Amino acid sequence: MINVTLKQFRYFEALARHGHFGRAADTCAISQPALSMQIKELEEILGAPLFERSARQVRLTGFGEDFAVRVREILRGVEELEDLVRMSGDQMAGRLRIGVIPTIAPYLLPSILRRLSGTHPELDIHVRETTTPRLVQELQDGQIDTAIVALPIAESSFTIAPLFTEDFVLVRPEKDANEAVPHIDDLQTMRLLLLEEGHCMRDQALSYCDRQTARARDGLDGSSLSTLVQLVGAGIGVTLIPEMALSVEAKSAPVCVTRFGGTQPTRTIGMIWRKTNPLAQQLVQIAEVVKTAAGNARLAKA
Repeated sequence: MINVTLKQFRYFEALARHGHFGRAADTCAISQPALSMQIKELEEILGAPLFERSARQVRLTGFGEDFAVRVREILRGVEELEDLVRMSGDQMAGRLRIGVIPTIAPYLLPSILRRLSGTHPELDIHVRETTTPRLVQELQDGQIDTAIVALPIAESSFTIAPLFTEDFVLVRPEKDANEAVPHIDDLQTMRLLLLEEGHCMRDQALSYCDRQTARARDGLDGSSLSTLVQLVGAGIGVTLIPEMALSVEAKSAPVCVTRFGGTQPTRTIGMIWRKTNPLAQQLVQIAEVVKTAAGNARLAKA
């Protein structure tokens, strides 16, 4: 019988995910030599190398890739078993891991967390902010319980609970305040500043313009809405921001905000979780709390 521990599985998964001993050790809250020793011991137990090691990177072997798939299934099952035990009663209690995309987190998360703390004070809420593709992967791997993202999400294994729909507005330099209200089609002729690759808002903006990335290369990519608005204030171009960000970002630079003539570009925000998650019933209730909190926050900023 192979004597492998769950702790070793978790160490292995962290190293497989990060591809770096130092970052994996930080994630696991152990020293790098200790992590290295545990991985070496695991390889000795299995009788095969799991990683190719070089001076600059660590990558999975062919066996390691197959092993990683099974390990993630095991760890996900363990997480769900822990959730099942934790939620055996009617009350939502203990740890709740929520993922949220960066174009939502700064503007709605404080209101959502206050509301959840008031309605479910027994929850220990952990927040993970990153891009949609990473949240989807972490949700599939059982690293988070639920995520607040922009829809649609093409994943049949998820339950999707729409929360609200909001408009995008155009942010232009302050000197353009008296110019004509543009139509959404006018974006094709503007120097549009976009979030960097990996952000769903980048793809949405390009789809509104009905163009691919050719025109986007003329601008500058930003890592946050704040950066994009500051660049607009410097006269470099224009950008789109969601309505929820107006009260924060539009005051931070010499810009003007315009709603488009005709059809408004919009996005729908939703909450997603695995259909197999033992917390599914409780997450439906949490989604209603989040929906109420988001609605109240948006009304307060209107």
